[in-house]
Amino acid sequence: MTTPESDRPGFVLPLLLLAGFRTLIDDLHAELARQGHPDLRPLHGFVLQAVGVDGTTAGELGQRLGVSKQAAGKTVDRLVALGYLERADDPADARRKLVRMTERGVDGLRRSAVVFDALRERWAATLGAERVSAMEDDLRAIAQPNFFRLDVPGWFGG
Repeated sequence: MTTPESDRPGFVLPLLLLAGFRTLIDDLHAELARQGHPDLRPLHGFVLQAVGVDGTTAGELGQRLGVSKQAAGKTVDRLVALGYLERADDPADARRKLVRMTERGVDGLRRSAVVFDALRERWAATLGAERVSAMEDDLRAIAQPNFFRLDVPGWFGG
């Protein structure tokens, strides 16, 4: 049964979008835990993406995430302790320390991509492939062109 337009208050749309996002992220992390990554959290995915394949400094990481250098440093400390990141000397500047992904970090990101594909397939099996594609097309039409932004942690917290 479809809800009439007059019974669809505006505040429900962002809540439903957030609930859909939360469902995907919770399902992702449940599967990552089963695959050997029980300590990865939603924030960690943003951090690993922001570190990237070339690595970065804690200060640059904070800028990319939209958080302070200190907040970025605390998260880096946690991910180093968990084995997802490492600190290393910058070969181009001995005064700088780089934050880089370890093999475990790369594995977590790689597995995340595979799991997201499987979750999309699950949604397509439930809703229909055409509806999922249409939903993606509609969201692209209204989202900012640079819809994948790493500063979401800072935006949520700011």
